Amino acid sequence: MVSLDDAVTAHIKKGSKEFEILVDPELALAYKRGENINIADVLAAEIVFENASRGDRVAESDLVSAFQTGDVLQIAALILKNGEIQLTKEQRKRFLEEKRRLVVTFIAQNAVNPQTMTPHPPQRIEIAMEEAKVNIDPMKSVDELVQITMKAIRPLLPIRFEEVSVAIKIPPLYAPKAYGDISNFGKMLKNEWQSDGSWIAVVRIPAGMQTDFYALLNHITKGEAETKLIKDAAAPKD
Repeated sequence: MVSLDDAVTAHIKKGSKEFEILVDPELALAYKRGENINIADVLAAEIVFENASRGDRVAESDLVSAFQTGDVLQIAALILKNGEIQLTKEQRKRFLEEKRRLVVTFIAQNAVNPQTMTPHPPQRIEIAMEEAKVNIDPMKSVDELVQITMKAIRPLLPIRFEEVSVAIKIPPLYAPKAYGDISNFGKMLKNEWQSDGSWIAVVRIPAGMQTDFYALLNHITKGEAETKLIKDAAAPKD
């Protein structure tokens, strides 16, 4: 539970009355976006106020009249879903910057230039977002913002979501450790242990993660892994 000092106000107006609750700003935004958050964890206090800054509580009869219930958790859920969350200027700026960073990182890792099949650097994506005047709404999920951003920057950048398949062969000395790390990196399409103890596999990964994938292989095998990019006719993930 967030402390009262770190909480912000969420409020809604019903008729002539204001109803306010004190909430954790990050959890409140996540709850409002529809994420699976326990409403009790969002609240700094299980109280509905007329004026939170003065500590004036709403009478239970007024709660029942406005919300048809006196249950604070149910009322808090309604306020968060249908009301407004009052972020400070600094909080809003921080949330926007964090959300923008998540969007840029996701696109850089999962999208490529279809002409070269190489990823765009994050800085290039950021520049395209600025030129396209992409609006980062803290109330929207990262998935929603990624789709909005891709639509906005496509006229400026050749870009699309793509996956690639990479065939690998790992020498016996490194195969046991490599199996766990690589199976967590992407989708395993083929997986065979050879009689000499070496391991071969075909792994499906986001095209933008190729550099990281090869770096992982080189780290695990000290550069002794064999790799081959498999060309296929898989449809782009647009």
